[in-house]
Amino acid sequence: MKTIGFALLMFVCAFAAMGQSTTFSDPNVDFTFQIPDAKWKVVKTASAGRVEMVYGDRNDGHLEIRKSTVAASTPMADIIRDQEDKVQFKPSYVAGKQEHFNGKLSGTVFNFEYVESGRAKTGRYYILRSGDSVYILRFSGYQDSLRSIRPLTDSIARTFEIQSR
Repeated sequence: MKTIGFALLMFVCAFAAMGQSTTFSDPNVDFTFQIPDAKWKVVKTASAGRVEMVYGDRNDGHLEIRKSTVAASTPMADIIRDQEDKVQFKPSYVAGKQEHFNGKLSGTVFNFEYVESGRAKTGRYYILRSGDSVYILRFSGYQDSLRSIRPLTDSIARTFEIQSR
């Protein structure tokens, strides 16, 4: 009976730990978001509004966040086309579907597949807009790995918000 009680306690503790998240913030950038899993580690923060994170290993999940400024009148389709122009020459590139995305900021998700070092990889770019600022959350990784952490990538993008200064 003690074994069952101990196993149940361990399960409850593990489940509670999975639900915890931490807030990413840095004085060099004007945004914050929730990191839903402790496996995400910051590998670079730059003063130019660029952040890089990995999920365990770079090939399992890599996130690069970039900020750019565009005229508020620029259509989202033009911004997406610009991102597609940057990745379309990757080996075996195949464009995926685009999806409308809602979180604290609204935007579009741009998906694509490609091959790197003989392995299928996926890119999932969340393009979020706030006025004349565009934030691009570039997730990439092995196809099966990135697919398995999609709830985490969606969570990061959903909680992404502009910091009030």
